[in-house]
Amino acid sequence: MEALPPGALLSAVFLTVLAGLAVHLFADYVRKWNQMKRIPGLSPTYPILGNALLFKPSGEDFFLQLIEFTTKCRDEPLMKLWLGPLPFVVLFHAETVEVILSSSKHLDKSYAYKFLHPWLGTGLLTSTGNKWRARRKLITPTFHFTILMEFLEVMNEQASILLEKWEKKVGKGPFNCFSDVTLCALDIICETAMDKGVSAQNNSDSEYIRAIYKMSDLIHRRQKMPWFWPDFLYNMFGEGKEHDKALKILHAFTEKVIMERSRKMETSEECSHSDSDSDSESRRKKKRKAFLDLILSATDEDGKRLSQQDIREEVDTFMFEGHDTTASAINWTLYLLGTHPSVQKKVHEELDDVFGRSDRHVTMEDLKQLQFLQCVIKESLRLFPPVPIFGRTLLEDCYIGGFKVPKGVNAMIIPYALHRDPKHFPEPEEFRPERFLQNSRKVNPYAFIPFSAGVRNCIGQKFALMEEKVILSSILRRFRVEAQQSREELHMVGELILRPQSGIWIELHHRAK
Repeated sequence: MEALPPGALLSAVFLTVLAGLAVHLFADYVRKWNQMKRIPGLSPTYPILGNALLFKPSGEDFFLQLIEFTTKCRDEPLMKLWLGPLPFVVLFHAETVEVILSSSKHLDKSYAYKFLHPWLGTGLLTSTGNKWRARRKLITPTFHFTILMEFLEVMNEQASILLEKWEKKVGKGPFNCFSDVTLCALDIICETAMDKGVSAQNNSDSEYIRAIYKMSDLIHRRQKMPWFWPDFLYNMFGEGKEHDKALKILHAFTEKVIMERSRKMETSEECSHSDSDSDSESRRKKKRKAFLDLILSATDEDGKRLSQQDIREEVDTFMFEGHDTTASAINWTLYLLGTHPSVQKKVHEELDDVFGRSDRHVTMEDLKQLQFLQCVIKESLRLFPPVPIFGRTLLEDCYIGGFKVPKGVNAMIIPYALHRDPKHFPEPEEFRPERFLQNSRKVNPYAFIPFSAGVRNCIGQKFALMEEKVILSSILRRFRVEAQQSREELHMVGELILRPQSGIWIELHHRAK
């Protein structure tokens, strides 16, 4: 019998492996399909296509449709959803969300987070297993109270720049505040993360800033288009070239900052060893440290420092997570106060009690006293959570709401729907900050999760709340805000963050002296 040529043999082996993989994937798909039959779901549901035909082709209204489905299925403990061949369970009740978020096993993020890997690598947001545990332990000390105190200076400085910009808009009619607040938050994150000023508030057209927005948009668009999930299809027919261009700009910027900072730290250490004048003014002055400085000097249990790539992953993650979400929360709070003048009046009264007529910067002691403002922020986070959807992958079979859900299924958790459960928040669409007063009734901790919950909750939530309080208190000490849109006119878009389609339009007035 004549032997096959080497090329044909390799092709045969490759095709055999490919066929075996296809059979395995199809068998896994059939197994999950059968096991999930009892779980309440949408109809029609077709093999392979799943519920794809229920959603509009553009994907623009995916979030609104999803919210509509959860409203219809409010009395069900959970909902099944097939996005093509991928199975999801949609969770929007505290009791079912708790099963996932309280677990020390279901810590892996869902499949959709894969598209963040080219930008963020496997940093704290996207890493899994032992790497995530080790990285979380390493980074947690960088959010210590004393370090947050040093970041307060940056927040005050950038809030002052925002106020000066807005002084020119007082009495000039409505304007879109969304981008201004976002640029302010971006300046804060650049300085606190890297001690690198990009002057986003004064130069929103910088290459780095444009790349951040471009990359965020590309990632979300790809997440909604399963046909572009395979890399080779995305690179050939999708927006792969634009993605790679933005990625190079982002990584080049971060790597340059890390290299410059590393050299500066080395020089500083050498100078400190050779400086005999320990009482000099320069030695007495404490230099504010950025997140990057803390990461550069951090060591693991074996005394090893993070590699250049590890550091870039965490700085990029901090940049990605730390500005859009906070800006979204501030914007939604301004909108809600602008549509509820009686609540805004209470905030003004509290600010007057704490600051009087002073225009000084906010201190940590001030922040502790702004209790009602904190309730306002929390109620805003309830109604408009900056991250409206997030996901986990089940690492083992489990029971949720009385139904067995097989290993490998994605759990889609929807805080926007969860926060509107009338069981925990009566008249859920009403804006009532008093819900969060200390003497209010106890609520299931998994009924309100703007920063997620459990062991994998947001490591930067204290930083975020501090920034929101500083910026909002600075704005409201000087201005009275009037919102110019009804709730129906906002046209919410649930992308990587929850934002209004056409921004948030407000009108500013000076407060009466």
